[in-house]
Amino acid sequence: MKFKFLAIALFPLTLAACQSGDLQKAGDVAVSVLQQQNADKTLASYQWSTRTGSAPKPLVLHFDDKGRLAIATSCNGMGASWKVENNQIVTDNLMGTQMACETQAMEQEKVAKDLFNNRKAPFVLDLKDPQNPTLTILSATGQKYIFNGKMTPETKYQSQAETIFLEISPKTKPCTGVAAQTCLQVREIKYNDSGVKTQVDKDWTLFYDQIEGFEHNPAERQVIRVKRYEIKNPAADQSKYAYVHDMTIERTSVK
Repeated sequence: MKFKFLAIALFPLTLAACQSGDLQKAGDVAVSVLQQQNADKTLASYQWSTRTGSAPKPLVLHFDDKGRLAIATSCNGMGASWKVENNQIVTDNLMGTQMACETQAMEQEKVAKDLFNNRKAPFVLDLKDPQNPTLTILSATGQKYIFNGKMTPETKYQSQAETIFLEISPKTKPCTGVAAQTCLQVREIKYNDSGVKTQVDKDWTLFYDQIEGFEHNPAERQVIRVKRYEIKNPAADQSKYAYVHDMTIERTSVK
């Protein structure tokens, strides 16, 4: 997805300027300035998160450009269709997984429902700083929730990802790239359309790059799904790819 800040950045939608505190009116101004198409693109170009109550993890929103909203809570995943209409985020009935978790974690699901379960939710985007935007949404009970935005990798790298699978050794090794460092040891795995392994590299390879969002564990062998993005015009000492951890699909404890 191509995304440009040109028109958006010229119109900082600063919440502090709304002295009346009327979020619906602020939303009317915000989206009319952005125009509906730009609001759609902006929401889909970031991952939005906020802390709620005593929940152990943030509440995370991902508005994709195909009209699906994915919500990650401290317990269950939830989702609905979404669109911007009449200066509101319009969603249908939320669906979700049904795991049981501790009370503090599950309380966050009530917040998600209050915000997005079959709603027309007024919202304000503050894009004064496109690197650190905020999204304020008014819930069904009248509470404001402020979400902080982080660019999706597709927005950041302006490219679509290639999906690869890597087996990560529990052991790392010293290596030298631009400078001395410690490298992961990896083997690439390939699967067919049925999910059956068709190829596993025989030898371990030193991995000189970083995998964003991945945490190495010296007590585990892991198989992870990674999104690999091509970096346009990398610096002379920079890799041509950026790697983002997408999912851990296997974990095996080792002694």
